[in-house]
Amino acid sequence: MIASKAARALVALLVVALTWTTGQAFAASTAGDGEQTLAARVVTYDVSGAAEFTSAVHQGAAAWNATVSNVRLVQVQSGQRANVRVVADNGWPRAQRTSLGNGTVWMGRQAVNEGYNTVRIASHEFGHILGLPDIKPGPCSSLMSGSTAGVSCTNPYPNASERSAVERYFAGSLIAPARTFHAEGAPA
Repeated sequence: MIASKAARALVALLVVALTWTTGQAFAASTAGDGEQTLAARVVTYDVSGAAEFTSAVHQGAAAWNATVSNVRLVQVQSGQRANVRVVADNGWPRAQRTSLGNGTVWMGRQAVNEGYNTVRIASHEFGHILGLPDIKPGPCSSLMSGSTAGVSCTNPYPNASERSAVERYFAGSLIAPARTFHAEGAPA
């Protein structure tokens, strides 16, 4: 019993320490025996600059949350620092990952004006923040195929290999480097 309380206290302390040092937290879950385990890393996102794309960003995050378990995308609470800043602009959609789970997403109006689906764009750009590169050319079933799937593609969900890679990244087995991603047709 004492060891169990000590373990829970240590988990709580580690969560607080990780939140202070990285801006990210880990969601704790309770196993059947009452022990707490780390279930998922929480990556917060800020939509205060997302303008008309706010709903699409939430839907893109929900697509990831429905398909992976080692990371959760959660809207930041007012006044808190976010891991991911989402901004609307007139360029092409893009993401700049500063570290795994951290960076900036630009929801570019240029692609929307050309007919690309806003939810797929948001989910695709979150994919970059979660460590995935573009896969081009690619089919609609590959979220990271981006614009090469065509304007008729509205699939916001990662395929099995994309999900598997993100699960590995957030399980701590691999580290994805910081990188800026540009969609096909956009200046590098």
